[in-house]
Amino acid sequence: MSGKETNKNLLRIGEIAKVAGIPLSTIRYYTDIGLLTVSSRTKGGYRLYDREEALSIIRKIRPVVERRRTLMQIREDLIKKIRRRK
Repeated sequence: MSGKETNKNLLRIGEIAKVAGIPLSTIRYYTDIGLLTVSSRTKGGYRLYDREEALSIIRKIRPVVERRRTLMQIREDLIKKIRRRK
């Protein structure tokens, strides 16, 4: 994939950061600790995120962070929810 991503559901890391209204470094950090997952990469190596999935997770994280829960606690809660679905 070159240039702008043709799949509207996949956005590059900078695009997700802009749409979510948070710094690029926060997206990287959330990815590094397992809160967000990279759906794919461009030929140039840019991270691509599923728009709806990433924004949904970020929307869930914001109020929890504002309540002073740690990101690791949030991550553990998300893992528990995923396991319950299986």
